[in-house]
Amino acid sequence: MTVLVADDVAEALVAGRPVVALETSVIGQGLPDPENRACAASMTDAIAAAGAVPAWTAVLDGAVRVGLEEPELARFFEPGAAVKVARRDLADAVARGALGATTVSATIWAAHRVGIAVAATGGIGGVHRGARPDVSADLLELARTPVLLVCGGPKSIVDPAATAERLEELGVAVVGYGVDRLPFFLAREADVALEHRVDRPEEAAALLRAHLELGVEAAILLCNAVDAAEALDPDNLLRAAAAAEDRLAAAGVTGKAVTPFLLAALAEETGGRSLRANLALLEDNARLAGAVAAALSAATSER
Repeated sequence: MTVLVADDVAEALVAGRPVVALETSVIGQGLPDPENRACAASMTDAIAAAGAVPAWTAVLDGAVRVGLEEPELARFFEPGAAVKVARRDLADAVARGALGATTVSATIWAAHRVGIAVAATGGIGGVHRGARPDVSADLLELARTPVLLVCGGPKSIVDPAATAERLEELGVAVVGYGVDRLPFFLAREADVALEHRVDRPEEAAALLRAHLELGVEAAILLCNAVDAAEALDPDNLLRAAAAAEDRLAAAGVTGKAVTPFLLAALAEETGGRSLRANLALLEDNARLAGAVAAALSAATSER
């Protein structure tokens, strides 16, 4: 079998206990060392504190793995050790025996494959700016995978309005957690109004339960705004993002390297503030995902 589930994750799923899937690309490519180590620990602890089991997802030793032991997770901390794996790359990475850090698209595919309904990340990919914009594979996978993904909205390096429009076109429900405007990753909000909102984990769990019972074959994006104390000013953030995009064009970077390059450039342009905000958001999203998963488990067991 090329999809292997860790014992603690498998036991939790059989018993109906809450589980949260996590992507490894955020620690393999999205964050530098040692911040990636701190992020892995804080997200793991936040999910466990909510009473859920964290399931880090990756390609390892010729299999898609859902749930990793600490020594296995540590293999992704070394810069350049793992290749970036979206859903389209899973078979290739498995066949080659590559060490693969899964993106959102690969992670939610694996989560749904083994019966995990809740996942967490920082920001999602989206529609980049430009005459011929790059479009993240995250969006199509969200359109065909029935999970709830807790995120901070689209990454601040993409066009929020174009991304929201594409998600609507694809039938993905975008729901604000305690907010009425689309969170914009490192900024509290973009100028995009949301139709749907929930204010408690129990409300999000009820929404997910109805979604699954209806058989809707698309994801719910539960968008959680970055804490106000860590958030960047939207105008300053847009200027920094524009400068990062200029550096991208000058460097001629394309494909999978675009997002890691832009995030690193953004951290430099903001004097490290974007990195600190990203770490805070990732931990908070993990905490919220754990709470939603726990509420879903509790509601399911009561029926």
